[in-house]
Amino acid sequence: MTKNEVIKEAKKYQEYMKKFPVPEPISVSISLETSSFITWEKLGESMKQKYEQPLHYLTQILLKQWDESSGNGINNNNIEVMIMKKQPIGNVIDPRTAEATVRVIENFNRQFVSHHYLAKIWLSDPNYRHFVDDLQNYSSFN
Repeated sequence: MTKNEVIKEAKKYQEYMKKFPVPEPISVSISLETSSFITWEKLGESMKQKYEQPLHYLTQILLKQWDESSGNGINNNNIEVMIMKKQPIGNVIDPRTAEATVRVIENFNRQFVSHHYLAKIWLSDPNYRHFVDDLQNYSSFN
């Protein structure tokens, strides 16, 4: 894709993501257990399922970076070893606080990130499509 095509795609993506309201803190389930998620990425996946909404590309990248920085990265292909070495994130930070943190970041990324900035990041990440949710939906979004 050319730079202009990526910019156009990023603009459509940002417009698409803005249509989703970020869930209010009131909707956070009080029944979350402290060990309900192992990594930030797993928390993001559970939030996508729970709220039936995509997570912004930049939110997903940040969650991945947080896992990598703490040694909890999912990419080590052996989650059992990871669990034995590290505590689940839910044992270190209250799950409601963790989810609220992700919601604040998600709101910022949906509402305030420039599509030009997003396109710049995408151009430097040949695998960005692996992280972008609902490609079919936003590609046809007007």
